[in-house]
Amino acid sequence: MSLKITAVHGLEILDSRGNPTVQATVTLSDGTQGISSVPSGASKGIAEAVELRDKDDKRYLGKGVTKAIRCLEKDIAEIIINRDPFEQESLDGDLIEADGTVNKSELGANAMLAASLAIADAAAKSEDMPLYAYFGGEQLTLPVPLMNIINGGAHANNSLDIQEFMIVPKGFDSFSEALRAGTETYHHLKSTLADAGYSTAVGDEGGFAPNFKKHDEALDFIMRAIETAGYRPGEQIAIALDVAASELFDAGKYHLKSEKKVLEAGDLIDWYSKLADKYPIVSIEDGLSENDWHGWQSMQHALGQRMQLVGDDIFVTNMAHLSRGIKEKAANAILIKPNQIGTLTETLSCIGLAKKHGWGTMVSHRSGETESSFIADLAVGTSAGQIKAGAPCRSDRVAKYNRLLLIEAALKGKGVYARPTWFSRF
Repeated sequence: MSLKITAVHGLEILDSRGNPTVQATVTLSDGTQGISSVPSGASKGIAEAVELRDKDDKRYLGKGVTKAIRCLEKDIAEIIINRDPFEQESLDGDLIEADGTVNKSELGANAMLAASLAIADAAAKSEDMPLYAYFGGEQLTLPVPLMNIINGGAHANNSLDIQEFMIVPKGFDSFSEALRAGTETYHHLKSTLADAGYSTAVGDEGGFAPNFKKHDEALDFIMRAIETAGYRPGEQIAIALDVAASELFDAGKYHLKSEKKVLEAGDLIDWYSKLADKYPIVSIEDGLSENDWHGWQSMQHALGQRMQLVGDDIFVTNMAHLSRGIKEKAANAILIKPNQIGTLTETLSCIGLAKKHGWGTMVSHRSGETESSFIADLAVGTSAGQIKAGAPCRSDRVAKYNRLLLIEAALKGKGVYARPTWFSRF
């Protein structure tokens, strides 16, 4: 007798910023239960699938998700109950059709994704399989961790325009070695900041948020921390930036307030090039605004052979946007955030399209996270090659890293560390 989905339940829980979010439980006819929870971002692309929020100022300042819960337990439940949980693509397709909007605004991307991920979790558990193996290919790859160790922009209350300064422990032979090197560097950065009289309070993603006056200052401290930890900058640990440039874009120009600069796209690209001359930068995410397609083409032409150029807000894990980016040669990598698009099927399709065209793929958390470690399994199962999960600080971030350590141990050497396949070219 084939398995069927018999029940769908939702729960309003809190994310890492203390805001409500959706948790879903899907029950199968054999009693197996799949559970998922959905994160939320602070810096969002305008084309992202939208969350269903209550917008009632009396509860959680309008951010409650009781409407999404009702949608999950009524509208979505009517679509998926009595269906085969292994027909993920068909189930997700019916949810998309029932929503009928370009941005999931009818059913809500948060409600839809909660159901979609819980279905996959239930199906995997019913087969006694870990999630990474459930949707994994023949080759399982442990990802390079991009660790956000200094926060700025929308993620911190300081003067830095760039949103994330990350370290990339790319010169190691295993995920566990890379994680250890990154974590040691993080701790040395904390000591170095404290010794210099800077605050070591952390931002939303666990990185430190000192009130530096210049971006070079942040990069200099990171270089010092790498070296103090006993590693070679560039060779063993490189640097990555998430500029979140859409936040800096106004009236056709980019405003770097901490640098007292107002720049054209070409000038900003030149600034990145000069930074890369001085520091071992191998990746820049959202270096230009989500609507500056011509600028992205110019940036790819100027810097694409030198470093990874990651599109987040410009692509929003959306096949149509990614297809345009590939056609127009507007980047060479994509950030993958399932809640930007609303279903697992669309997420997997986006990863597949990027990989087909030789693009880098980086599975990412959101600034408002839960303790779910789903993205760790997603990164391994799809051999994405990279994961962005924040600093090695705060349980909502560390949960992802600890899950990857468990997966690495379970694979017993059968999983390949991603370093040789992508970052070695930069």
